[in-house]
Amino acid sequence: MSLFKAREWWSTAVGNNEEFDQGCLCVANVDNSSNDQDKIIVGSYMGFLRIYNPHPIKPGDSMQPEDLLLEVQLRDPILQVEVGKFVSGTELLHLAVLHCKKLCVYAVSGSLGNIEHGNQFQLKRMYEHTLQRTAYNMTYGPFGGIKGRDLICIQSVDGMLMLFEQESYSFGRFLPGFLLPGPLTYSSRTDSFITISSCRQVESYKYEVLAFAKDAETQETEQQKLGSGKRLVVDWVLNIGEQALDICVISVNQLISSVFVLGERNFFCLKDNGQIRFIKKLDCSPSCFLPYAVSGTVVNTLIGNHNSILHIYQDVCLKWAAQLPHIPVAVRVGKLLNLRGMIVTLSDSGHLQCSYLGTDPSLFQAPKVEARDINYEEYDAEMNKLQKIIREARKIKDIVPKSEKNEDLSLGVTILSGLDSVSQATDSEVTAEVVPSTSIKIRVESRQLILIKLSVHVQSPLALTQDKFIFELEPYAPKTLLLSAFLKGNCPPADLEGSALASYSTPTGVPKVVQCKFRLPLQLVCFPAQPSKTASQKLTIDTNKLPISLVTLFPDFADQTEEDQLNALGFQLLAGSRVTLLASKTSQRYRIQSDYLEDLWLITKELTLRLEEHFRKQNCKDFACSFSGPIPLQEYFEIIDHHFELRLNAAKYEQLLSERAIQFRAIERRLLARFKDKTPAPLQHLDTLLEGTYRQVIALADAAEENQTNMFQAFTKLKSATQLVILLISLWQKLSADQVAILEAAFLPLTQDAQELGWEESVDAAVSHLLKTCLSKSSKDHALTLSNQLCIPKDTNRLKKHITVLYDRLAKGGHMSLNTDVDSQQTMIPQGGCATILESDLEERSASQDSPAMFTNHRQLMKQKTKSGLPQYELQEAEKP
Repeated sequence: MSLFKAREWWSTAVGNNEEFDQGCLCVANVDNSSNDQDKIIVGSYMGFLRIYNPHPIKPGDSMQPEDLLLEVQLRDPILQVEVGKFVSGTELLHLAVLHCKKLCVYAVSGSLGNIEHGNQFQLKRMYEHTLQRTAYNMTYGPFGGIKGRDLICIQSVDGMLMLFEQESYSFGRFLPGFLLPGPLTYSSRTDSFITISSCRQVESYKYEVLAFAKDAETQETEQQKLGSGKRLVVDWVLNIGEQALDICVISVNQLISSVFVLGERNFFCLKDNGQIRFIKKLDCSPSCFLPYAVSGTVVNTLIGNHNSILHIYQDVCLKWAAQLPHIPVAVRVGKLLNLRGMIVTLSDSGHLQCSYLGTDPSLFQAPKVEARDINYEEYDAEMNKLQKIIREARKIKDIVPKSEKNEDLSLGVTILSGLDSVSQATDSEVTAEVVPSTSIKIRVESRQLILIKLSVHVQSPLALTQDKFIFELEPYAPKTLLLSAFLKGNCPPADLEGSALASYSTPTGVPKVVQCKFRLPLQLVCFPAQPSKTASQKLTIDTNKLPISLVTLFPDFADQTEEDQLNALGFQLLAGSRVTLLASKTSQRYRIQSDYLEDLWLITKELTLRLEEHFRKQNCKDFACSFSGPIPLQEYFEIIDHHFELRLNAAKYEQLLSERAIQFRAIERRLLARFKDKTPAPLQHLDTLLEGTYRQVIALADAAEENQTNMFQAFTKLKSATQLVILLISLWQKLSADQVAILEAAFLPLTQDAQELGWEESVDAAVSHLLKTCLSKSSKDHALTLSNQLCIPKDTNRLKKHITVLYDRLAKGGHMSLNTDVDSQQTMIPQGGCATILESDLEERSASQDSPAMFTNHRQLMKQKTKSGLPQYELQEAEKP
């Protein structure tokens, strides 16, 4: 607890669910009492006006009823309250209340009560002005040097200064170059109005200039240049470089006055001619301030901030800091019950407090520590126990241990069998007549009363009818949510997996997360079709078990009446090509073929998953799939080049758009200069050039948007092809799950593509790291580090070379592991090792010449197996171009 706190003298809660701002608080002798005691006037945006005469209360006690002198509800919201000499013929103080469309001046008077309820106060309206424009704020003072009365100046939202000479309207003037209203104040020494414009400039306007300027009938600045009267010009301007929260003028004497400006990050003190006295940089974001003169030439400033701290500055020197129980939006200083310097603060929610500065003595004393003898045997036993725990913890690779089953919340996701009878797809870009959808059922149950935020995610171009839910869950009252998934984008998805994530906080405040993954059915993205006999892309998957009928594996895509579907099945992707699946009648092989490499991924993955599930149900533990054919690197590189070309096009479109935008703005400036000239000049076809540039900007924007769509589709196809290549490599080299995870982390580092960080440079850096660490030839290569900055490359030659070298080293027996121990990695590398990364031009040529031979041998091996394994009918169809 801090010693430096604002000591509470009196406090209360003003209203209920009302809002307040910096203009809603005023401290003055509004009832003109003979003892010269100030009262607290508070107005709210709900239209309530309250006047308080506080008395000290004991800690813990509430406000006494007699402290509230007056409470009245006005019809309109109260923007600002001020007290001054606003009524002609008298120098008594009156209350001015500013509404959005009205200014009212009231007299507050009190009468002695004859009963125990005390004195009676009443509010009497002296006069009011109906405003034609919406008011923002107001200021008052002896405009023009008059004595014994105060005039009022109101600033409207559209930048008009409306001046009222007490009961009558004087004149109105528009501020030049106005955009948004700012704080407004009046300096009596220079007889000028000072405000902060939306250009972050402090501007000063003489009252004399306002009085003799042209009448404000229109806001157009061009109209002020013509006709009778003078043009409204600014007296001085100072650019402070930030938006201001409030402004105030303090006159110490007739010769010295200062303008104080509270900015968002700094506190400024200016001379009355616009010169800077000092600038104080604030450590915290301020909320309100109040400069006030103390004695002589000393000016103190109260500054409240959003950390609920009140700072007291004397010039730039911090004299005191006090903790407040709330964030103040208005602060005033007044004389309450003959106590001068009482600080009055008001929060935006209505917490009103009168406080003074002081400290409380610290009553805490540290207890004495009991002396005891040291038992070294217990210390040694405890040290040995802790060292054992540390040694065991070092063996665990996971930084955060895997938690047990969550007992507070259970989350389950069920994919309902079959497709929806009525499709729930909306705004789908797929050109098919009917886009199917499938229902997802999510069941959530909790043992405690908690607030749950549930988010469901599927990979684009898949979409959901609703992906976010916020609800309160009763104990042991399960809640079921239904939503549908469908294909929204016009390209096949790279993955059918999704996840449901539920986040909540326990009653003790501990945040927790529960996640559940699911897989969408294949029927969502494709439908049955006739098998195709010709295809340009073919893959063969070998197994160690007898072939299974495709009707058994894919009952949702097969027709039981057709016998040809026992070894041939067709899949038509909704946003892709046709994929054919063939099962050998004599060998243990399956062939997947299509016209595009990326379209093979979903069917190949689904085939391996259904084969593993089929043999798992039969309690067959030694089932395995393998791949002996060539890795389709050339087709994979073509997909990479297509994606990279679209990235280069996006960079070109961005550059062209920037150039055309600069040209468009330059033409606009020339046209505006021509339009502002007093003497009309020919446009010299600037309007035609402006229209042509505008059309070019629109055309480039449309082309860039179309290229962005194409780049998203290309990136989705690239992810599908990459996952297919990783699957083939894992089956080819029989990689473990950890090694497959390393490949996926290297080749799929991004969930979505961007111009700042793209797939090519990320994968190139990851593959280079693998080649220099776990796939290196000797331990010396482990010390090599990558210092190159990730940026878009000029071409993809380096990336394709590194991918080729990676496959070459895997083919030679290279083993991938993230273990940094050099000795353990050397034992994993077989004798003969792997070649180092080729960096010179000569080595690059040797790599490009050697790598195809390796894959040619695999291609010949696959052809031999195919001729001996597949039926003659299938071979004839497969060999057609």
